[in-house]
Amino acid sequence: MKTETVDGGTIETWTPQEVWDAYSQGKIALIDVRTPQEYMLEHVEGALLLPMPFFDSEKLPSQQGKRLVLYCGSSARSGRIASACAAKGMVPVTHMEGGFAAWKQAGLPYMGTDMATGAPKRVPGQQD
Repeated sequence: MKTETVDGGTIETWTPQEVWDAYSQGKIALIDVRTPQEYMLEHVEGALLLPMPFFDSEKLPSQQGKRLVLYCGSSARSGRIASACAAKGMVPVTHMEGGFAAWKQAGLPYMGTDMATGAPKRVPGQQD
């Protein structure tokens, strides 16, 4: 985990493996800030969709019980949103390093699309 201070708030950046470890133990909730089209094509199973254009940190649920971790395709959008959340006093603010591309590169499981049928399909991780 890396930390940085932005606008007086602290942002934590977790690796995909750190996110997976916490997610598989039920310690965090994932917020996908990509577009609905990106999410429909592939996403972390169980992640909640809150596209960047509609993002409002004041509308997020409480982090009591489960920390929220933001992710996008590359971590650029989630990093911008994390900075905006930190500036508004949300603590802690966490996003995933490298985004969904890094998640897939790490060989972690996700929901994809069967291109022959358009149906969703589970893509097992290398650990499965």
